Amino acid sequence: MRVTDGMIARNVMFNINQSYSRLDSLFEQVQTQKKISRPSDDPVVAMKGMYYRTNVIEVEQFKRNYSEARNWIETTDSAIDEATQAIQRIRELTAQASNETYDEGQLQSVAKEIGQLKEHLKTIANAKVGDKYIFNGTNTLKAPFENINDALPTFDTDDVTFELAKGIYVPVNMQGASVFGSPDGDNVFSMLDQLEASLNEGNTEVLSGFLDEIDTSMNRFLASRSEIGARTNRLDFMEERIDNQEIIAKRIMSDNEDIEFEKVVMEFKAQEAVHNAAMAVGARIIQPTLMDYLR
Repeated sequence: MRVTDGMIARNVMFNINQSYSRLDSLFEQVQTQKKISRPSDDPVVAMKGMYYRTNVIEVEQFKRNYSEARNWIETTDSAIDEATQAIQRIRELTAQASNETYDEGQLQSVAKEIGQLKEHLKTIANAKVGDKYIFNGTNTLKAPFENINDALPTFDTDDVTFELAKGIYVPVNMQGASVFGSPDGDNVFSMLDQLEASLNEGNTEVLSGFLDEIDTSMNRFLASRSEIGARTNRLDFMEERIDNQEIIAKRIMSDNEDIEFEKVVMEFKAQEAVHNAAMAVGARIIQPTLMDYLR
C-alpha cells in the first residue's frame, strides 16, 4: 500500500485532535472536580448519580421533617408544662379554701383566681406551632376554643404524623381529649366551672371532693408529658440513624461523581507531556514539500 504525504498528514492531525480532546476532558475534570459534565460522558455514572442524588434528597427531606417534628413536640411539651403549673396552683388554692376558715370574700377571691387560671388553660388548649393548632388533631387551622368564652372546646381525634424514615410515620401531636379530658365527659374545663361556682356560692363542703378531680386532671397532664418524653427519645434514636444514612448516601454519591483530584492532575500532566511530544513529532513528520518552496 502506497503511503502518501496526505495520508500521513491526516493521520497526524487525527491523533493530535484526539490528544486535544483527552486534554480537554481532563482539564474539565480538574476544573469541576467531577468525573462527568454531561450524561453522554459516561451514561453509567450518570444513571447511578441520579439514583444516589435521589437518595440524598430523600434523606435531607427526612432531616427537615425531624426538625419540624421536634419543634411540634417541644411546643406541646412546653404547653402541657404550663398547664401542669396552672393545675398545681388550682389544687393549692382549693386545698386552702377547703379548710373552712375562709370567709365569703376570701372564697370569691379564690374563685376569681381559679377563673383566671381556667382562662389560661383555654389559651393553652389553643396553643400553636407556627400557624397550626397543636391540640386539634389534623384540623390544625381551627382553634379548639374558637371563642375563648366558650365553655367547652372541640377536639379532632386524628394524629398529625411526619414521615421520619422510608414508610415510617410517627405521630407528633397529643390528642386534646387525652390532655384536657373529653368534652363529652370528664374534662378540666367543666370541672373548673363547677369548682368556681361552688366557691362563689360559699359551698366549702364539696371542695375536698374537687381535689380528686383536680388530681385526675393533673395525672392526665403528667401522663401526656411522659408520652412526649418517650416520643422524644424515639426521635433521638431515629434521628441518629438518619444522620448516619445521610453520611453514607453522600459518600456513595461522592464516590460515584467526584474525581480523585491528585490522580487526575497527574493524568493531565502526563497527557500534556504526550501531547507536546506528539506536536513536536508531527511538526517534523509533516515536512515542507518542493511545491511549498516553489510558491
